[in-house]
Amino acid sequence: MRRHTVRVHPSAARLPREQQLAWHIASFAAHCGPLDADVTDMIACRIVDNASVALAAINRAPVAAARAMALAHPRQGGATLYGLAAAIRVDAEWAAWANATAVRELDFHDTFLAADYAHPGDAIAPLVAVAQQMGCDGAALARGIAVSYEVQVALVKAISLHQYKKDHVAHLCPATTAGIGALLGLPAPVIYQAVNQAVHLSFSTRQSRKGEISSWKAYVPGFSGKLAIECIDRAMRGEGAPSPIYEGEESVIAWMLGGPDSRYDVWLPADGESPRGILETYTKAHSAEYQAQALIDLASDLAGQIGDFSRVEDILLETSHHTHHVIGTGANDPQKSDPDASRETLDHSIMYILAVALEDRGWHHESSYTPERAHRPSTVALWHKIRTVEDKAWTARYHEADPAKRAFGGKLTITLDDGRVVSGERAVADAHPNGAHPWTWPDYVGKFETLTREMLGAAERQAFLDAARGFAGRPAGALDGLVPALPAGTVTPSRPTGAGIFDRGLG
Repeated sequence: MRRHTVRVHPSAARLPREQQLAWHIASFAAHCGPLDADVTDMIACRIVDNASVALAAINRAPVAAARAMALAHPRQGGATLYGLAAAIRVDAEWAAWANATAVRELDFHDTFLAADYAHPGDAIAPLVAVAQQMGCDGAALARGIAVSYEVQVALVKAISLHQYKKDHVAHLCPATTAGIGALLGLPAPVIYQAVNQAVHLSFSTRQSRKGEISSWKAYVPGFSGKLAIECIDRAMRGEGAPSPIYEGEESVIAWMLGGPDSRYDVWLPADGESPRGILETYTKAHSAEYQAQALIDLASDLAGQIGDFSRVEDILLETSHHTHHVIGTGANDPQKSDPDASRETLDHSIMYILAVALEDRGWHHESSYTPERAHRPSTVALWHKIRTVEDKAWTARYHEADPAKRAFGGKLTITLDDGRVVSGERAVADAHPNGAHPWTWPDYVGKFETLTREMLGAAERQAFLDAARGFAGRPAGALDGLVPALPAGTVTPSRPTGAGIFDRGLG
């Protein structure tokens, strides 16, 4: 690994491109070393994970709207859409838009937490779409996905976006762009221009995850993937982009992040070194914000010691700065305590999540979020007795440099009206690599079976699992099996709806 210290340089310095972070990203993407078997195996797991949650969300309103937009852009030889037959093909950037939205909708796939937040699996749908349209083989797709994960993990470790109220799409988009460049085997100068453009255009504010959270949260990776594809396409045509995009005196470090005096150390593999960043990431066993995962497991375990929840007087969660300020009472978002809040808001309210997990001794991606569930009087009463505080020890564990020591949980103390106290703590979710039951291939298969059993027949499920597990060995043009179709009539809509601008004049 090589350290790249990134800071602002005046324009008069004429910083050579070989000293710019965008170049280091591009050079790594263009000269990625061979993939280790455990990395390829984990990519297969994440392909299954994404398909599981995408199909489970297939007819939810944001997913259906994104799909209708994509269907207005048909393309012979293009990419396929989750749930629809392979004969229905659209432009790759619109497949990225629709498929990534489907993956993100339930907040139920992989994550990486460090100086910032990330869902690295958000890049897989755009990469598969490009691979389909360009006729790539499985080995190229594996390389692209591994590079994308590596770049995003490196950026998330080094550069905090949320500190400056910026959304994490600013790391996702350049990582996806680098992954597409690696997928297509592009030279470093082309990838460099595309990364510059991706960073330039992908900064947005954290308002997308604040207050009343809207469906845009689900669309962010689709927007990012679509943008990344367009950045690569433009760079392949020989066009340039603003640079130095990180280090320029009027660029992102100077004005979007820490300012002219800030420094960031970004570690990336040297040319020819094998990427392993995906192995530091982890998926979700529960459809909720990642910092709630360990706490759902903890609440499920403690619930049996309480008995009558009406006797609870107070529930205190001592946790990290991130958890307290993003999904806890430290966010100061009244919406997080409102039974009428959106699903997207509820899955970012640890108070709501703990109340439901305690009462139900578990979590469900649909029933835990219904309006009826959120309005249950006993739940509302319990919900409003929950408060969070930052414990600096948990914050330090959250930022621990050693992946084996990082912790994303907290300590829960439940006080009853007779003075009895029920308490416990959980450092990481059971499914985390350091947890009680680290997830491997059979667990991802189990998630897929649970979420799709009523939608797909046994033969179709097995065909997809076989395609996913052996994806890296598939020949050019043989990647359609990674985007499973559902029986005809299952997916609505399966054609443009006529509701938007893009549908005008079709049919």
